Amino acid sequence: MYTSEMLESIKKVEARRKENAATEPRRMTAEEKDALLRAYHPDYKEGAEFVNLAVGPNKGEKVPKELGALLQGNSRVQPGDVDLNAPDYDVDVLIIGGGGAGASAAIEADKAGAKVMVVTKLRMGDANTMMAEGGIQAADKPNDSPAQHYLDAFGGGHFAAKPELLRTLVTEAPEAIQWLSDLGVEFDKAADGTMITTHGGGTSRKRMHAAKDYSGAEIMRTLRDEVLGRGIPVVDFTAAIEIIKDENGRAAGAVLMNMETKELLVAKAKTVILATGGAGRLHYQGFPTSNHYGATADGLVLAYRAGAKLLYADTLQYHPTGAAFPEQIFGALVTEKVRSVGAMLINRDGEAFMHPLETRDVSAASIIRECSTRGKGVPTPGGVGVWLDTPMIEMKNGAGTIEKRIPAMMRMFGKYGIDIRKEPILIYPTLHYQNGGIDITADCQSGVENLYVAGEAVGGIHGRNRLMGNSLLDIIVFGRNAGRNAAAKAQGVKAAKLTLSHVEAFKEELKAAGVETDTVSPQLLPDYRRHK
Repeated sequence: MYTSEMLESIKKVEARRKENAATEPRRMTAEEKDALLRAYHPDYKEGAEFVNLAVGPNKGEKVPKELGALLQGNSRVQPGDVDLNAPDYDVDVLIIGGGGAGASAAIEADKAGAKVMVVTKLRMGDANTMMAEGGIQAADKPNDSPAQHYLDAFGGGHFAAKPELLRTLVTEAPEAIQWLSDLGVEFDKAADGTMITTHGGGTSRKRMHAAKDYSGAEIMRTLRDEVLGRGIPVVDFTAAIEIIKDENGRAAGAVLMNMETKELLVAKAKTVILATGGAGRLHYQGFPTSNHYGATADGLVLAYRAGAKLLYADTLQYHPTGAAFPEQIFGALVTEKVRSVGAMLINRDGEAFMHPLETRDVSAASIIRECSTRGKGVPTPGGVGVWLDTPMIEMKNGAGTIEKRIPAMMRMFGKYGIDIRKEPILIYPTLHYQNGGIDITADCQSGVENLYVAGEAVGGIHGRNRLMGNSLLDIIVFGRNAGRNAAAKAQGVKAAKLTLSHVEAFKEELKAAGVETDTVSPQLLPDYRRHK
């Protein structure tokens, strides 16, 4: 399976393993980090990778070219396609998206007595939540505090997070863990019942709660069961393709499209929650992705055309450890937990070139630097990578640690004949998370009244970089809050005439700005057809 060059490099890794385990590289200074990011992180590139928006609330601002094309694309809805006066569904709270944020919102809105419906373009649970592996942060141990959690996350996000959002995230974290546990999430626990916690990149305390290395799947399983158990209606394989507003400019539903038949439907609602997730399947700058199949930035497009402002839309997270070999799992997530339990990043010559728990953006940039200007990456049949020295885990923690703590990783590589207990694995950064998104206020409301947002579609919670474990946390905290707030707001909403006039107005704005395009948005699914 391995090339001769890979095998030669593995020998160097093995020869220096004890030395590397005993002498971790120091952490970088703030100045070193800033210089590294400017030189090597994809977010800091200039030129063809980004475009400046010509229309909309963020006119003049920089976004990735793939996202820009969708934000300035043509609507899937034409005048006369739907009859807004004869809705197919009429609810209090319409939730668009069936991942962790959407499910959390549905549970809380239902608890509040609202008539709730979830629509999702795939199935309930087909979401990035399901793909999350490493864990969920919460400062609930005696040596920790929400204040310390805040400082770690604020610094890790380059001091760009909206303080009111980050404050909510960290202060409500312990209760979120308890809520999940009460619902039935099986977190890792010690013999006395205490939850086991570990470090993540950029954390100063061990506050990462996990369910082995399939934490997101366990959380999504529990939330999905609760939604279905409550009898909350879920309309699957049905995408939202346009927000409907009322004559007063408030969100009042959505135009839906059956993904199989392409039939258009109208859902009327008093409030709407966007929980549409991320954008990895747009493959910004040609990167592979760890994201699920439907992650195509739909919510950003819907909200933007409706008039909601975006925040930090030019910032993405490239997870430092995506699988670089074998090619069958190229880009698949190798959880940060692998490093938190003892593995280190090693170059072609067997050298540990960075502290294993730097923040994700710094780690990704370090790997890119190692493989580019330093020329110390390991060539693979499909590209290049560096080693993640997994056998070091059991050298430090004893035999059986890998099978107990990261069994999904052991199985994923084991399918291809790689025993991560004995052999290091090759990794390279993979497109993982949408740091930027829709700008919201403390009550989860966007700039469009009655349009709420939760989960990865939100911008500003994490600033310009997210720490491990804070995304599973934010889908719970802000999903629950969006559900409660949208349900409360729905009680006072008076019916008004429905309209899609904003869609026509956006079309005219594109025309006035000289934007001509054949792109139709939202994209809904990635296009992997081969083009001549």
